[in-house]
Amino acid sequence: MGKQPSSIDIFVTHRRALLNYASSIVGSRAHAEDVVQEAWLRFDEASSGKFLEDSTSYLFRIVRNLAFDGQRRLKREGQVITDDDFEAAANMPANSAPSPEMVALYKDEYALVMEALAELPERTRMAFEMHRFGGAKLREIALALDISLPLAHRLVADALQHCKERLGWP
Repeated sequence: MGKQPSSIDIFVTHRRALLNYASSIVGSRAHAEDVVQEAWLRFDEASSGKFLEDSTSYLFRIVRNLAFDGQRRLKREGQVITDDDFEAAANMPANSAPSPEMVALYKDEYALVMEALAELPERTRMAFEMHRFGGAKLREIALALDISLPLAHRLVADALQHCKERLGWP
């Protein structure tokens, strides 16, 4: 019975294939590098001191999930920027300040959001603020609040839904 390859051996052996796989999903080699790096960290943590039945498949699954999660996040947050967006920004006049009406609207919406957040239970409000305002990942929120990852997700989703309802958004 032979020795099982270590997690680093598995990663190094399949790194190029993992990069190609991630790149085919995210469309960018640089972003694929980030995905594969995060996958390695998760894989190493999951495999430390344990025998994984099919570790190569598990590693590819981590890459796939991270890549799709990242794509969904970008789409949801509207951060997918095209070349046209850069050209439009470059051609925008420097003094394009929002109109007084837009400023008033934003202030009203801001006040509604702050009221909505004040109505939430403290833990829900904290999870939402950490995620949306602080940029914390759900895993970081779960650790900070000493809760499970699914509960962290649920708290953020509940707070977001509450704010949408208070703003009258669908």
